[in-house]
Amino acid sequence: MSISKGDTLPDVKLVKPTEAGPEQVQSGDYFKGKKVALFAVPGAFTPTCSAKHLPGYVEKAEELKAKGVDEIVCTSVNDPFVMGAWQKADGSPEITFLADGNGDFAKAIGLTMDGSGFGLGTRSQRYSMIVEDGKVTELNVEAPGDFSVSSAEHLLGQL
Repeated sequence: MSISKGDTLPDVKLVKPTEAGPEQVQSGDYFKGKKVALFAVPGAFTPTCSAKHLPGYVEKAEELKAKGVDEIVCTSVNDPFVMGAWQKADGSPEITFLADGNGDFAKAIGLTMDGSGFGLGTRSQRYSMIVEDGKVTELNVEAPGDFSVSSAEHLLGQL
């Protein structure tokens, strides 16, 4: 069963890439007390993720924050070194990258997909959500192969 609007995010370990190296964070603590625009991609450096999904959030970061978002977070089932490299290559200091290397977060919220046909194994589905003090207030899960409802533009319209 996947997470729904009104649910509280599960408390699992994620890893934030930093200049000092990987920093482990607990999702229960990380999302507490703030309004977060969270989006997930199937993989760093993959075509749609790099050409459309991440760039939309980079471009719309100021607008999201102007509408009350405290932090913009990108997560993916990638290790923290890949996420850190992707942040340096295509990201923005306005976006926090949280690696879900083992897919624990994606599994805990019930939003995994089988990318084994592409040699990717189990990955996160593409989605976006608004999280307020650890609780999901908006949730937008893409149909397989689609990219529309998880975009920064769509999320802006929900704020």
